Amino acid sequence: MLDVERHRELLRQCSIAAALESVGERWSFLILRGAFNGLHHFEEFQSTLGIARNILSNRLTRLVERGILAREPDPADRRKIAYMLTEKGRDLLPVLISLRQWGEKWVSEQPSNPVLVDRQTRRPIALMTVRAADGRPLALGEMEWLDRSEIISG
Repeated sequence: MLDVERHRELLRQCSIAAALESVGERWSFLILRGAFNGLHHFEEFQSTLGIARNILSNRLTRLVERGILAREPDPADRRKIAYMLTEKGRDLLPVLISLRQWGEKWVSEQPSNPVLVDRQTRRPIALMTVRAADGRPLALGEMEWLDRSEIISG
């Protein structure tokens, strides 16, 4: 039987809320999608996304403050500023891919275009899935939340 108070406390310690606070909302995810697809300049984001300049400025500032994007002089034109994904930002790629795949299945109910492929094989990437440490795919019923002190190491 589930100890509700213990479970509630474990959920309070979960970092999902903090992660959402860092990345935020729709525009931030669309800016990140643009960055993953080679956009680097304010004007590129603005014209591609059709986002208002004040909102874009706010979201870019926030993503830089949170260490997800870095604001750097453009190596091709030092008068321009480039927004580059940091390691922290690049680590969001599986999140964006999972969100896109979920949207294809449950929202648009059709595959999106363009298709993300493996550059080597030119075949679509696999569906994102939760895997055990040994690589086995796991279903929801095969997982549980544990306090870090209860985890078996090795």
